[in-house]
Amino acid sequence: MKGNEVIAEAAIRCGCDGYFGYPITPQSEVMETLMLRKPWEETGMVVLQAESEVAAINMVYGAAACGKKVMTSSSSPGISLKQEGITYLAGAELPCLVVDVVRGGPGLGTIQPAQSDYFQATKGGGHGDYHLIVLAPASVQEMNDFVDLGFELAFKYRNPAMILSDGVIGQMMEKVELSPYKPRWTDEEIEKISGSWALRGKKNRKRNIVTSLELDSYGQEKFNLKLQAKYREIEAKEVRYEEIACEDADYVLVAYGSSARICQKTVKLAREQGIKLGLFRPITLYPFPTEAITKLAGRVKGMLSVEMSAGQMVYDVRLAVNGKVKVEHYGRLGGVIHAPEEVLEGFKSAFGL
Repeated sequence: MKGNEVIAEAAIRCGCDGYFGYPITPQSEVMETLMLRKPWEETGMVVLQAESEVAAINMVYGAAACGKKVMTSSSSPGISLKQEGITYLAGAELPCLVVDVVRGGPGLGTIQPAQSDYFQATKGGGHGDYHLIVLAPASVQEMNDFVDLGFELAFKYRNPAMILSDGVIGQMMEKVELSPYKPRWTDEEIEKISGSWALRGKKNRKRNIVTSLELDSYGQEKFNLKLQAKYREIEAKEVRYEEIACEDADYVLVAYGSSARICQKTVKLAREQGIKLGLFRPITLYPFPTEAITKLAGRVKGMLSVEMSAGQMVYDVRLAVNGKVKVEHYGRLGGVIHAPEEVLEGFKSAFGL
């Protein structure tokens, strides 16, 4: 299946209550697949093409406020349009899943794959001090797996989660083992899971208020400190990464998503030439695996951040390395996909090999 198709199938199978979206290349197959599958006949899941990206994210806000398991998907310019709604969701502490299948920019750019939304995804994107939980799949199988994981983390921390993919993973086809079906939550289960905050009807308790507004500065500071404590907990408990051939490596490539797939071949080519090269793949971009990279920096000679961008993750790599070793960047821009051989030549050039 295509990566985008798998996102749709995984949403149905994990018990998603609703999808609200708007078409944009290269992620339109998510909604198209949902429309073809007609999950409203199978599970009762709502699938709606909104009149705009802004409308779609605000529909997510409304449904999430009721404790429902809801999601949206888009690509770079569309995600930009959703930023106000996303920061409102973070400010109201509402769980949801956002999928970004990145294309080249800035502006309308191109429909080809890129990784230039890293800053937008990991540094907020909208206004205010907030974070999304950001998962970076490197395969169609992980596109499947991260839908359920994204919802799990979103509800665990009452925080929006994002799957940061790109046009390579979204459009390519691979074999995939689909997840087993989970039933949608009943009203009783939602009350048990989210009743302390969700809008479920007052009944015999104090009313719940869902808002991101607090006009008292000291009250807003207190709330922000609460959010920061939550983010520190996420950073302590939810870091995910993969190390490939790093045990004896002299140098390490740091790459996520489709770039990490390309770099696996680069590592193989380098080792055939007698160069001990390894690959470190962040799976969570937020929380970023800072501590793991810091430890790795203590036993290698240098690191190369490989991205389909002008260099964004490289700043987080440099912060983690903290000057212990040289950190350089290699990337292609505007939707151009680098080849393994190009990465190897870029690595050699960066480190004088």
